[in-house]
Amino acid sequence: MASTLLLQGSETDLTAATNVGFARCVRIYNSGSAGLVTLKSGSTVKGTVTLKQYECVNLQKDPAETLEGGAAFKAVSVGFTN
Repeated sequence: MASTLLLQGSETDLTAATNVGFARCVRIYNSGSAGLVTLKSGSTVKGTVTLKQYECVNLQKDPAETLEGGAAFKAVSVGFTN
């Protein structure tokens, strides 16, 4: 069954740590060369993921957790529906 992506905010980059509008699910697109996205809770690193150039992923997180990675990473809060 296909699902539809629901945009729940405006796109931002990950130059500085952001909770992306307290999002629970974030669509991240890498418009640059391969790089690392970091998920943090306060100053504690919860995880990292490397995204290839032009790769797009959906990442689930807690609302207060932040993401950072650089200007090439574009992030937006999303939801899904059937």
